[in-house]
Amino acid sequence: MGKQFWEAVKDRRTFYAISKEAVVSDERIQTLVEEAVKYTPSAFNSQSARVVILLGKAHDELWEITKAALQKIVSAENFAATAEKINSFQSGYGSLLYFEDMSVVAGLQEKFSTYKDNFPIWSQQASGMLQYVIWTALEAEGFGVSLQHYNELIEAEVKKVWDIPDNWKLIAQMPFGKPVSAPQAKELQPVEFRVKLYK
Repeated sequence: MGKQFWEAVKDRRTFYAISKEAVVSDERIQTLVEEAVKYTPSAFNSQSARVVILLGKAHDELWEITKAALQKIVSAENFAATAEKINSFQSGYGSLLYFEDMSVVAGLQEKFSTYKDNFPIWSQQASGMLQYVIWTALEAEGFGVSLQHYNELIEAEVKKVWDIPDNWKLIAQMPFGKPVSAPQAKELQPVEFRVKLYK
């Protein structure tokens, strides 16, 4: 890994300006995702996370699907700005699709009824941890990354195009590529208002 852990944590940012230039091999990307999926924790060790890696034409197709879906709901006079935003994601090297296997969640709800209402929440928390682990790992390799949520607009078409099981619920989309400009400055709130220590 190119960066030390805390360096990658601190450098991890939202990058919108990315290119299709390769940073590492496709095999390396797949390995990072597989390792994160295996070792990111989940409640009751549910392992309900699912990830689809889209590279090349598949990556481009995802954002064409998104653009077409948005064109149906965004006014013509506002669509140019929307298209520009989607094109910025499409300009990247690849995208990750995050899913949760809801059959696993339902099975846990049935098996442990005391916690029934919590399992969907814990599922989202586990997905968030996975997204963060992968985002930071991609940052450490030199990629610029962002996290997007066009879930309801594109889920049906995404499942159709890539033969995704019905019980997988789309959670997020993560375009990534080689950064072509620095991210915007990030303002940090004083940490003493956010962390309390007692002995």
